[in-house]
Amino acid sequence: MQFHFVNKILLELNASIVLQLWLIEWGIRFLIARGGAAAMYEPVSQLNRLAIAVIASSVIDAVTLSSRASAHVKWFASYDVAATPRALLDVSSSAFWLLVGCSLIGGWTLCKLEQTTLGAALLRSMDSISIALRSRTEELLRAATAAFFIAIGTVGTFILTPELKTDSAAISWLQFAIALGMFWRATLIFSAVGIVTLFGVGIVSYGAFHMMDYPIFLGVAGYLALTGLRREFFGLRPLDVARWATVITLMWASVEKWAYPEWTFPLLELHPTLTLGLDPSFYMTLAGIAEFGLAFTLLWTPLVRRLGALMLLAMFISAVLEFGKLDAIGHLLIVAILVAIAIDDEPRVARPPLLAPAFYSGAMLAILAAYYGAHSWIFGAATG
Repeated sequence: MQFHFVNKILLELNASIVLQLWLIEWGIRFLIARGGAAAMYEPVSQLNRLAIAVIASSVIDAVTLSSRASAHVKWFASYDVAATPRALLDVSSSAFWLLVGCSLIGGWTLCKLEQTTLGAALLRSMDSISIALRSRTEELLRAATAAFFIAIGTVGTFILTPELKTDSAAISWLQFAIALGMFWRATLIFSAVGIVTLFGVGIVSYGAFHMMDYPIFLGVAGYLALTGLRREFFGLRPLDVARWATVITLMWASVEKWAYPEWTFPLLELHPTLTLGLDPSFYMTLAGIAEFGLAFTLLWTPLVRRLGALMLLAMFISAVLEFGKLDAIGHLLIVAILVAIAIDDEPRVARPPLLAPAFYSGAMLAILAAYYGAHSWIFGAATG
């Protein structure tokens, strides 16, 4: 039955494949021409170009499918973090491993592409296009942080995210103070302390496990503190700290899709077009693996990392179109960080493509163990 749904996906994608191939072919020509490397495009054989276009088309379709589930479910549906998650044996179905295998192959292929002449030309093109924005990264993140805290402070009922409710007027004033601190570098450290304080309020009010959904706020606080102090954290730049926090946030959210798919089922019933007719359980598995795989790319080499950031941006922006202003406000900080990652040209590291599947597998095992282990330790639920 699960393979029936795989076939259904392929049938759904065939309707758009020709248009996507043409758009990708045109896009490659445009980007490389903008990067001053048009001559490097011609030696690439028609077969290789078609293969690249097919791979890219598959990635686009995976993002299209997964983006429909990128809205944070706790903001729109009921949930119970103390409930026993699905057993790991149930999570690791044949469909799960099939999709993991596809994700591993896709990641390895992107790594191989980066080592080709075309990959190098694409990276230079991205550098050329983003160079003007790169010098304004700090302003971008400070402005986004100010806008976020002004928005939730104006609403007056959020601690940090829509489901973290509060009736304390002091919380709103603290949020406004955090936003005000964005105007001067010297006050960024105080805004960082304010964010950590709000995170602590969330732990007291909703528990540590619930707040494990949101390490991105600690990452933003770390970014602001290090930027204000002009320091690094054990060799990590401020943006790298925010990037790692974003990766952990997204990977944790992907496991939640596998552990508690039933939380999203009522939302899928209200929006039946989201699944494209796929079985809801299979769809949640697919969405989680796509999100996990794209989160992993943010830890990898320059082209893979920046393409992954662009794909994640497409996911979150498309979710805003479906779920509206609440989703736009809630995901504003992660969108800003993804933009910063997409235009950032550091760190410039090179790794053998074969390492990607190994590190991907290790990261998946680690995050699964952390999620289920933390839940079992805090709530005492059996998760085998």
